[in-house]
Amino acid sequence: MSKLGRRRFLVYSSATVATSMLLKACATGEETVNTEDGIKVGILHSLSGTMAISETTVVDAEMLAIDEINAAGGVLGKKIIPVKEDGASDWPTFAEKAAKLIDKDKVVTVFGCWTSASRKAVLPVFESKQHMLWYPVQYEGQECPNNIFYTGAAPNQQIEPAVDWLLENKGKSFFLVGSDYVFPRTANTIIKEQLKAKGGKTVGEDYLPLGNTEVTAIITKIKAALPNGGVIFNSLNGDSNVAFFKQMQGAGLTPDKYPVMSVSIAEEEVRQIGTEYLKGHYAAWNYFQTVESPANDKFVKAFKAKYGEDRVTNDPMEAAYIMVYLWKQAVEAAGTTDIEAVRKAAVGQEFDAPEGKVKMAPNHHISKTVRIGQVREDGLFDIVSSTKGAVDPIPWNQYVPETKGYACDWTDPNKGGKYKKA
Repeated sequence: MSKLGRRRFLVYSSATVATSMLLKACATGEETVNTEDGIKVGILHSLSGTMAISETTVVDAEMLAIDEINAAGGVLGKKIIPVKEDGASDWPTFAEKAAKLIDKDKVVTVFGCWTSASRKAVLPVFESKQHMLWYPVQYEGQECPNNIFYTGAAPNQQIEPAVDWLLENKGKSFFLVGSDYVFPRTANTIIKEQLKAKGGKTVGEDYLPLGNTEVTAIITKIKAALPNGGVIFNSLNGDSNVAFFKQMQGAGLTPDKYPVMSVSIAEEEVRQIGTEYLKGHYAAWNYFQTVESPANDKFVKAFKAKYGEDRVTNDPMEAAYIMVYLWKQAVEAAGTTDIEAVRKAAVGQEFDAPEGKVKMAPNHHISKTVRIGQVREDGLFDIVSSTKGAVDPIPWNQYVPETKGYACDWTDPNKGGKYKKA
């Protein structure tokens, strides 16, 4: 795929000695660099390529949070300076840009990625440099590194509840369709194990390369495997969804007999694909624009005021917005931007988020309310199911035999990223 870069590190100082001391501290990792004018943070998302349809919106949400924080006085009395880089929907480019943000731009943290492929690509960079990534999108679990903080859903906060709801309300026969990379394949491994445990059946499974729009063969397989209707669980990402839903409708596979449950389709994607193709289908998230709460009213109003009344909010955008605030709170609790101090201070941070109150757990994931929504005429979602409160995150899956019984706790050095529960 393609390649890209990151921004420059500027050190403002009138004294040569002070400048050299600051640079030395950066090199040793003793203290992350701030400029006199502010605190640099990296923003690393796909601003071009197949994933731009989704990722540009989370950048908007992150910038809204940064602007709000700066307007309120910043962090530790300094303004946040965002340094944006384009991952270009290309995983090696994400890794290259992550290294640039850390080594050249000297950012104190990075907010970034969408696909699990991009996250997996940058993980070795953050691990080797002992740096910090905040990741805002639901994912497949099965990892728990010390250098990533997750504000999207773990599988037990999205995928698993969606399967339970479908089994109870829509049928036992599932066809699984996804993009051909780590998230959909791992998600479908979890779903197949869950269906076996709960009396459901996987009747088919197929994948498309990311960005591929040749969906005719998949539609044909769905019709053959589910001649009388059934559930379609969709983990396609990016532009593939446009072709998929248009051809589903064209083939007569309507939501009354072939309900699609998506885990990567939210309000922005509905707006861009077209409500006429998605009305009646479902999505599982922790946040919808239609959540009724003062915090959400404030968030939606602020977002529309900044970007336009025709814009919509969605789950990854909300998770991106709140992760900036959780990082801010951790920095202020630590009293420094030093990465290790912020890492420790982040655990236990709470925030009155648009989705409901969230709390950062010792496994570096947050508690989240689970919701199922159905696409309605105006392109927003009717919330048809919701947990009564926040669900605690479980990164290591309890349906998959290889990880059943494992957990993560970064507050206990004897447990760390993966340990066997008693």
